[in-house]
Amino acid sequence: MSDTSPASPSRDAEPFPGEISLSCPDEAATVRLAEDIAIMLQPGDCLCLVGDLGAGKSTFARALLRALADDPALEVPSPTFTLVQSYPFEPMPVAHFDLYRLEDEEELDELGLDEILESGAALIEWPERGASRLPDNRLVLRIAAGDTPQARKIALLPPDETWRARLERTLAIRRLIEGNALAGALRRRFQGDASARRFETVRASGADAILIDSTPPPQHQPVLRDGLTYRQLVHLADGVDAVVAVTEALRARGICAPRTYGADIAGGLVLQEDLGRGKVLDGGRPVAERYLAAAGVLARLHGAPPQADLPIPQGCGGGSYRLSRFDPRAMLVEAELFLHWYLPRMGGEVPDGLAETFAGCWQPLFERAAKDRNWVLRDYHSPNLIWREGESGDDRIAVVDTQDAMIGPAAYDVASLAMDARVDVPQELERQVLEHYIARRHQTTPGFDEAAFRRDYAIMGAQRATKILGIFTRLAVRDEKPGYLVHLPRVREYLARCLRHPELAELAGWFDGRLGETG
Repeated sequence: MSDTSPASPSRDAEPFPGEISLSCPDEAATVRLAEDIAIMLQPGDCLCLVGDLGAGKSTFARALLRALADDPALEVPSPTFTLVQSYPFEPMPVAHFDLYRLEDEEELDELGLDEILESGAALIEWPERGASRLPDNRLVLRIAAGDTPQARKIALLPPDETWRARLERTLAIRRLIEGNALAGALRRRFQGDASARRFETVRASGADAILIDSTPPPQHQPVLRDGLTYRQLVHLADGVDAVVAVTEALRARGICAPRTYGADIAGGLVLQEDLGRGKVLDGGRPVAERYLAAAGVLARLHGAPPQADLPIPQGCGGGSYRLSRFDPRAMLVEAELFLHWYLPRMGGEVPDGLAETFAGCWQPLFERAAKDRNWVLRDYHSPNLIWREGESGDDRIAVVDTQDAMIGPAAYDVASLAMDARVDVPQELERQVLEHYIARRHQTTPGFDEAAFRRDYAIMGAQRATKILGIFTRLAVRDEKPGYLVHLPRVREYLARCLRHPELAELAGWFDGRLGETG
């Protein structure tokens, strides 16, 4: 980020311990800072704007509320006379207070500040009038006039290290944006996936981008087996080096994936091209043409020998990233989520020895499937596929969210697409996707073993469905995201399709009576 950008605040020396001092050379920079703070707000946050009359508190408040509404024309009336103005924003409500006319601090109790902070955030001008009634963990912003009429000096006073870390994070994101030719860009919230990552849309006059904010997982995680954690056993990527390396490698192979504009690998931040919102669905239903196109892209990817060592561009720090192998142990650990989460919720017992018989059914299947060594993108399904209207051939499909890629059975991604966990894929469309992929592989891969692939498709489809039953149950039970339970009947149906393959007969017997019928 360039500190001389007319649309960006610059960092000043910190005259007081813990204070973050910024200079905003013009109103645009003040607006950008308000947006940077708006995007990090969460329920329970209380922001207090301190400054003399005319210092710019209302300008800052207006910019923050408009950013939350994603509406630059949002009318923001002053709450000077009403004392409070409420905004029912999503994903959380926000209340704007002006306490200039507050006669008694007890009046603040009647305005319902505590209730507001239970589920939303509060923005308070003239907080000194009700100081004794404000929460201790409030963020104070001191706003003062700068050297020119539009310039402002803003000091952020975080009450603790948690607040300070959040502020430093959002300012680091702004520096990454500004340092990669997106000066003055708008930052807005963007719905992400089921992971702990956070996403933003970044809108600039020259290009639009997606910001990926991936904080490292907790260092101390429980050991599951063999001295390794679950993430280590199933080879989940912990750093954004995988995000950059995999997408750049896909692009090098002619697959449409987002360009990387910039990255802070150590900081867990990546700025990538925004490829649009085109979906392979229409009204929540799969579009056959688009699913077949996606199958063709997979066949193209799988038609050349896989590359395990992927370079990281010099502009993102250089070096390389090595794809892990999707080995039988990883396959089994994922499938065992069914035992740990799904089966107990469905009322099924997990007696001693059940895990051993479960593993005994899977192990020979995984050993066979693992003989195939190809690219596995891991989540090749509708949420991660972008339909590019107006393009032709394989360029009609763009692929995102590929950082957990591995080397393993190519059939895994075909099953992920043709039995999409979030969408009802009719059996006829599933058959068409599978046949289209196989026909393309015969064209691109001399000696392609169709029979082995069909077997692996059933094995990996069953493994993925079994894993997802466990994951979606875990999301509902542990992470309090019950919306995923609606997908369980569909995933059970996919599992039943796979279990019809003759080589899965023993596994089908194990599952008999253990799937349940309710979501």
